[in-house]
Amino acid sequence: MSNQSWQARREAAVVNGVGTLMPVFIDKAHNAELWDVEGNRYIDFASGIAVLNTGHNHPKVVAAVREQLEKFSHTCFQVTPYPGYIELAEKLNALVPGPSPKRTLFLSTGAEAVENAIKIARAHTGRSGTIAFKGGFHGRTMMGMALTGKVVPYKTGFGPFPGEVYHLPFPSDYLGMSEADALGALDLCFSADIEPGRVAAIIIEPVQGEGGFYVASPSFLQALRKICDQHGILLICDEIQSGFCRTGKTFATEYSGIEPDIMTLAKSLAGGFPLSAVVGKAAVMNAAKPGGLGGTYAGSPIACAAALAVLDVIEEEQLNQRALAQGEQLKGRLHQLAERFDCIGDIRGPGAMVAMELVKGRDASQPDPELTKRLVAEAGKRGLVLLSCGVRANVIRFLAPLTAAPALIDEGLDALEQALAAALA
Repeated sequence: MSNQSWQARREAAVVNGVGTLMPVFIDKAHNAELWDVEGNRYIDFASGIAVLNTGHNHPKVVAAVREQLEKFSHTCFQVTPYPGYIELAEKLNALVPGPSPKRTLFLSTGAEAVENAIKIARAHTGRSGTIAFKGGFHGRTMMGMALTGKVVPYKTGFGPFPGEVYHLPFPSDYLGMSEADALGALDLCFSADIEPGRVAAIIIEPVQGEGGFYVASPSFLQALRKICDQHGILLICDEIQSGFCRTGKTFATEYSGIEPDIMTLAKSLAGGFPLSAVVGKAAVMNAAKPGGLGGTYAGSPIACAAALAVLDVIEEEQLNQRALAQGEQLKGRLHQLAERFDCIGDIRGPGAMVAMELVKGRDASQPDPELTKRLVAEAGKRGLVLLSCGVRANVIRFLAPLTAAPALIDEGLDALEQALAAALA
């Protein structure tokens, strides 16, 4: 069947609320390449939205899943537990930053991880308020939407949302928002909206994902850590998109040298299988009573097996170093393109978490979301899968598998250059 015929069936069977970037239907995938049902090949610069840092169908992940599947697929950890859950929790407890003893909870999605992080923070502090950041993305559940700092399309028509959630500006020099301004907004929040003694947690992405790959500097995260310590507030670092070597560190938080109270993890944790985690200080994580946390499919034995294989691949194939090399390759070529095209206003991001912001005439105050949309479409025509993002809908984010060969990245960048020229024509 053709892509067109599958698209017709999709429109007849699937709700409109599930958006689709490209109307092509994938038949098979390997590492950083996709092939659709018509045999067309695509270079994958999206990785299923940062899920495939180890690439599509990594042999070690496939082997681990096959071995587990032959044993059992599900028992529910809350009924009869299994070793894989424990082994993976032990590894993550040792891997996340900071010297404090850690504990881990497994779930299925990033949104679930965020929901449970807030539950744990409330249980530990006895407080109800939460502070998040404009441009942040934390999921599509009710609390996830409340925390998310972008209205369209995530929050439109779905309110009202849970209360006592307050949003601060995220610091970005490119957008004219300094760290001092953002910290001043926090002081104003404490005096005008909610006293610090009622705030359970501040949640932040060390590198904003959907918000546009703006980076929280080490000094800003250190300032938040100090403020949280001063007021007994928990600091939650949402590493769902930035984790597992994407930024050149196993976790982006490591660049700041701080220890979060709680971290939320998902996406590339399990190499394409649904798995998320909440990892944090034992004294915090143990606040919830037995039965208060969990889920029927939470910590799937198949996904845990995949994640254990992913952690092996990270170490054996030195994915942090590969992320740094890929990032240098991407940014070097993008800076060359910026000399040719004045629509490229900014290039940023640590490691291989790279973004290109599109504006009119290099003017940061004039975002160009229409060009961004055309570029994504033109790239697709040339066999390149690209993702856009940003509160202003004018950012291209690059999320190729870290296992992609440099020659393939160059091929994808060639297609990008051709697509950008076509989009501007």
